[in-house]
Amino acid sequence: MFESLLYTVRLSDYLKPLEAWWRDLVYFWGRLERGNLIFFSGLGLLVAVAAFAVHFSIAGHNHVQAGHDRIRAEHNRMQALTCLALNVYHEARGEPLVGQYAVAEVTMNRVVSTRYPSTICEVVYEKRWDRIRRRYVGAFSWTELDSTTELKTKEWMRAWKVAEAVHGEREAPKLKGALFYHAKSIRPSWARGKQPVARIGMHIFYL
Repeated sequence: MFESLLYTVRLSDYLKPLEAWWRDLVYFWGRLERGNLIFFSGLGLLVAVAAFAVHFSIAGHNHVQAGHDRIRAEHNRMQALTCLALNVYHEARGEPLVGQYAVAEVTMNRVVSTRYPSTICEVVYEKRWDRIRRRYVGAFSWTELDSTTELKTKEWMRAWKVAEAVHGEREAPKLKGALFYHAKSIRPSWARGKQPVARIGMHIFYL
Protein backbone atom coordinates (compact mmCIF):
# COMPACT_ATOMS: atom_id res chain seq x y z
CA MET A 1 0.00 0.00 0.00
CA PHE A 2 2.85 2.33 0.81
CA GLU A 3 4.40 1.64 -2.62
CA SER A 4 1.04 2.38 -4.31
CA LEU A 5 0.75 5.68 -2.44
CA LEU A 6 4.32 6.59 -3.35
CA TYR A 7 3.60 5.84 -7.06
CA THR A 8 0.52 8.08 -6.95
CA VAL A 9 2.50 10.91 -5.44
CA ARG A 10 5.27 10.64 -8.06
CA LEU A 11 2.73 10.51 -10.92
CA SER A 12 0.99 13.60 -9.59
CA ASP A 13 4.32 15.39 -9.60
CA TYR A 14 4.61 14.79 -13.35
CA LEU A 15 1.00 15.76 -14.06
CA LYS A 16 1.14 19.10 -12.24
CA PRO A 17 3.18 20.92 -14.93
CA LEU A 18 0.83 19.58 -17.61
CA GLU A 19 -2.19 20.78 -15.69
CA ALA A 20 -0.64 24.24 -15.34
CA TRP A 21 0.18 24.35 -19.06
CA TRP A 22 -3.38 23.38 -19.97
CA ARG A 23 -4.86 26.07 -17.66
CA ASP A 24 -2.63 28.71 -19.25
CA LEU A 25 -3.67 27.62 -22.73
CA VAL A 26 -7.37 27.77 -21.90
CA TYR A 27 -6.91 31.18 -20.25
CA PHE A 28 -5.01 32.53 -23.25
CA TRP A 29 -7.64 31.21 -25.68
CA GLY A 30 -10.40 32.80 -23.62
CA ARG A 31 -8.65 36.17 -23.60
CA LEU A 32 -8.14 36.21 -27.37
CA GLU A 33 -10.32 38.78 -29.05
CA ARG A 34 -12.46 37.83 -32.02
CA GLY A 35 -10.46 40.15 -34.26
CA ASN A 36 -7.23 38.37 -33.37
CA LEU A 37 -8.81 35.03 -34.22
CA ILE A 38 -9.90 36.33 -37.61
CA PHE A 39 -6.44 37.80 -38.23
CA PHE A 40 -4.60 34.60 -37.38
CA SER A 41 -7.09 32.51 -39.38
CA GLY A 42 -6.67 34.80 -42.38
CA LEU A 43 -2.91 34.71 -42.02
CA GLY A 44 -2.96 30.93 -41.96
CA LEU A 45 -5.18 30.88 -45.05
CA LEU A 46 -2.81 33.23 -46.89
CA VAL A 47 0.17 31.06 -46.00
CA ALA A 48 -1.67 27.98 -47.24
CA VAL A 49 -2.67 29.69 -50.51
CA ALA A 50 0.91 30.92 -51.04
CA ALA A 51 2.27 27.43 -50.43
CA PHE A 52 -0.16 25.93 -52.96
CA ALA A 53 0.68 28.68 -55.47
CA VAL A 54 4.41 28.00 -55.15
CA HIS A 55 3.80 24.26 -55.46
CA PHE A 56 1.69 24.55 -58.61
CA SER A 57 4.04 27.16 -60.07
CA ILE A 58 7.00 24.80 -59.69
CA ALA A 59 4.96 21.88 -61.02
CA GLY A 60 3.82 23.97 -64.00
CA HIS A 61 7.37 25.10 -64.73
CA ASN A 62 8.62 21.51 -64.59
CA HIS A 63 5.81 20.43 -66.92
CA VAL A 64 6.62 23.18 -69.43
CA GLN A 65 10.34 22.39 -69.22
CA ALA A 66 9.61 18.71 -69.82
CA GLY A 67 7.59 19.70 -72.88
CA HIS A 68 10.44 21.83 -74.20
CA ASP A 69 12.88 18.96 -73.63
CA ARG A 70 10.65 16.58 -75.60
CA ILE A 71 10.35 19.05 -78.48
CA ARG A 72 14.12 19.61 -78.51
CA ALA A 73 14.80 15.87 -78.43
CA GLU A 74 12.38 15.25 -81.32
CA HIS A 75 13.94 18.11 -83.31
CA ASN A 76 17.41 16.61 -82.80
CA ARG A 77 16.17 13.16 -83.80
CA MET A 78 14.57 14.45 -87.01
CA GLN A 79 17.71 16.42 -87.86
CA ALA A 80 19.88 13.33 -87.37
CA LEU A 81 17.51 11.18 -89.46
CA THR A 82 17.55 13.75 -92.25
CA CYS A 83 21.36 13.78 -92.40
CA LEU A 84 21.51 9.98 -92.35
CA ALA A 85 18.82 9.61 -95.03
CA LEU A 86 20.56 12.19 -97.24
CA ASN A 87 23.79 10.23 -97.00
CA VAL A 88 22.04 6.98 -97.89
CA TYR A 89 20.22 8.68 -100.77
CA HIS A 90 23.25 10.36 -102.34
CA GLU A 91 25.73 7.54 -101.68
CA ALA A 92 23.59 4.50 -102.45
CA ARG A 93 20.18 5.29 -103.92
CA GLY A 94 21.02 3.09 -106.94
CA GLU A 95 22.20 0.23 -104.76
CA PRO A 96 20.17 -2.78 -103.59
CA LEU A 97 18.46 -2.38 -100.22
CA VAL A 98 21.23 -4.29 -98.41
CA GLY A 99 23.75 -1.84 -99.88
CA GLN A 100 21.80 1.13 -98.54
CA TYR A 101 21.70 -0.44 -95.10
CA ALA A 102 25.47 -0.94 -95.32
CA VAL A 103 26.09 2.77 -96.05
CA ALA A 104 23.82 3.78 -93.16
CA GLU A 105 25.61 1.36 -90.85
CA VAL A 106 29.07 2.70 -91.76
CA THR A 107 27.80 6.21 -91.03
CA MET A 108 26.56 5.12 -87.59
CA ASN A 109 29.81 3.24 -86.93
CA ARG A 110 31.67 6.50 -87.42
CA VAL A 111 29.41 8.25 -84.90
CA VAL A 112 30.34 5.63 -82.29
CA SER A 113 34.06 5.68 -83.16
CA THR A 114 36.30 8.08 -81.25
CA ARG A 115 38.09 8.87 -84.52
CA TYR A 116 35.08 10.78 -85.85
CA PRO A 117 32.61 13.41 -84.64
CA SER A 118 29.93 12.35 -82.18
CA THR A 119 26.77 13.29 -84.12
CA ILE A 120 25.36 11.99 -87.39
CA CYS A 121 25.25 15.38 -89.12
CA GLU A 122 28.83 16.17 -88.11
CA VAL A 123 29.99 12.81 -89.46
CA VAL A 124 28.13 13.25 -92.75
CA TYR A 125 29.39 16.79 -93.37
CA GLU A 126 32.89 16.31 -91.95
CA LYS A 127 35.82 17.66 -93.98
CA ARG A 128 39.51 16.83 -93.57
CA TRP A 129 42.64 18.24 -95.07
CA ASP A 130 43.85 16.36 -98.16
CA ARG A 131 47.62 16.75 -98.62
CA ILE A 132 47.50 15.66 -102.28
CA ARG A 133 44.71 17.99 -103.34
CA ARG A 134 45.85 20.61 -100.84
CA ARG A 135 42.36 21.42 -99.67
CA TYR A 136 39.69 20.24 -97.31
CA VAL A 137 37.78 17.31 -98.73
CA GLY A 138 34.36 16.05 -97.66
CA ALA A 139 34.20 12.61 -96.13
CA PHE A 140 31.35 11.92 -98.54
CA SER A 141 31.86 13.52 -101.95
CA TRP A 142 28.25 14.59 -102.48
CA THR A 143 28.55 17.10 -99.62
CA GLU A 144 31.00 19.12 -101.74
CA LEU A 145 28.50 19.71 -104.52
CA ASP A 146 27.18 23.25 -104.65
CA SER A 147 24.01 22.44 -106.52
CA THR A 148 21.11 20.94 -104.61
CA THR A 149 19.94 17.67 -106.12
CA GLU A 150 16.17 17.27 -106.32
CA LEU A 151 15.07 14.42 -104.12
CA LYS A 152 13.01 11.86 -106.02
CA THR A 153 10.07 10.91 -103.85
CA LYS A 154 10.21 7.12 -104.17
CA GLU A 155 13.98 6.85 -103.74
CA TRP A 156 13.99 9.43 -100.95
CA MET A 157 11.26 7.60 -98.99
CA ARG A 158 13.23 4.39 -99.35
CA ALA A 159 16.39 6.06 -98.01
CA TRP A 160 14.37 7.57 -95.14
CA LYS A 161 13.00 4.16 -94.12
CA VAL A 162 16.53 2.71 -94.19
CA ALA A 163 17.76 5.59 -92.02
CA GLU A 164 14.92 5.10 -89.52
CA ALA A 165 15.58 1.37 -89.25
CA VAL A 166 19.33 1.75 -88.70
CA HIS A 167 19.03 4.78 -86.40
CA GLY A 168 16.35 3.04 -84.32
CA GLU A 169 18.44 -0.16 -84.21
CA ARG A 170 15.62 -2.14 -85.81
CA GLU A 171 18.00 -3.56 -88.41
CA ALA A 172 20.60 -6.06 -87.18
CA PRO A 173 24.15 -4.76 -87.93
CA LYS A 174 26.05 -6.71 -90.56
CA LEU A 175 29.22 -4.61 -90.82
CA LYS A 176 30.28 -4.21 -87.20
CA GLY A 177 33.31 -1.96 -87.00
CA ALA A 178 33.36 -1.06 -90.72
CA LEU A 179 34.28 2.61 -91.16
CA PHE A 180 35.16 2.90 -94.85
CA TYR A 181 33.92 2.00 -98.31
CA HIS A 182 34.45 2.99 -101.91
CA ALA A 183 33.01 2.18 -105.31
CA LYS A 184 34.40 -0.91 -107.03
CA SER A 185 35.30 1.20 -110.04
CA ILE A 186 38.08 3.07 -108.19
CA ARG A 187 41.22 2.10 -106.23
CA PRO A 188 41.91 4.82 -103.62
CA SER A 189 45.35 4.83 -102.03
CA TRP A 190 43.91 4.78 -98.49
CA ALA A 191 42.34 1.35 -99.12
CA ARG A 192 45.74 -0.40 -99.34
CA GLY A 193 46.17 -0.52 -95.60
CA LYS A 194 42.57 -1.42 -94.80
CA GLN A 195 40.98 -4.81 -94.24
CA PRO A 196 38.08 -5.51 -96.63
CA VAL A 197 35.07 -7.10 -94.93
CA ALA A 198 32.32 -7.13 -97.56
CA ARG A 199 31.44 -6.46 -101.20
CA ILE A 200 27.88 -5.27 -101.48
CA GLY A 201 26.42 -3.98 -104.70
CA MET A 202 28.91 -1.55 -106.24
CA HIS A 203 30.82 -0.90 -102.99
CA ILE A 204 33.66 -2.51 -101.07
CA PHE A 205 33.58 -2.06 -97.27
CA TYR A 206 36.59 -1.98 -94.92
CA LEU A 207 37.40 -1.96 -91.23
